[in-house]
Amino acid sequence: MRPDNRKNDELRLITVQRNFTGAAPGCVLISAGDTAVLCSASITEELPPWMKRNATPESTKGWLTAEYRMLPGSTSPRTSRSDKPDGRATEIQRLIGRSLRSVVNLEQLGQRTIYIDCDVLRADGGTRTLSITGAFIALKDAILSIQDKLPKPDESVILDSVAAVSAGIVNGVPILDLSYCEDVNAEVDMNIVMTGAGRFIEIQGTGEEATFSEEELQQLLTLGKKGISELFRIQQTQSNR
Repeated sequence: MRPDNRKNDELRLITVQRNFTGAAPGCVLISAGDTAVLCSASITEELPPWMKRNATPESTKGWLTAEYRMLPGSTSPRTSRSDKPDGRATEIQRLIGRSLRSVVNLEQLGQRTIYIDCDVLRADGGTRTLSITGAFIALKDAILSIQDKLPKPDESVILDSVAAVSAGIVNGVPILDLSYCEDVNAEVDMNIVMTGAGRFIEIQGTGEEATFSEEELQQLLTLGKKGISELFRIQQTQSNR
């Protein structure tokens, strides 16, 4: 039995609150059990310096980048505040950025930059995957706010949906959406990122002082696909409100 009495193939309770603050055009507070992440999507009408140097006046290509932080009160003991991300945060924010860019037509964005900020308010496992799932909802809201300013307003910037979830093997049993106490005891830990069309964006799978078989890999992927399918349903429900 899992600590929260979930079935092995069951997600934690997912809650989504859109427009959580009024400052950013896309701002979503998303929770999975006791993990909560504030995902914001902000837009600036200019390119990052490295991209601006090579852009021509006729170019319509924009950029999307992401930042990820765990706030000091999100963990016990306290997470130290820092102006620069540590190695873990850097790896996670790159994952978030890659995942969202894979479903965005940057050529249709115009010469502007979308900044995705994922701030962990409560950390109980799965912060990186929940950040991706919530950031996509925030991204859609942000794009909607500039729809009439796009180079071709009748064409979609967003090519597909994206969501992510964790899976792992704990005490020899494959399970979906690990909480922290499950994650630290997992023999195998995996993060899965997919598009709504069923294509994989990224799979991060690691044996924690253990190995796993091809059959176990397939079991984890099957769990991940089931969980992500449910997350897509939640994202779609939010978009229709």
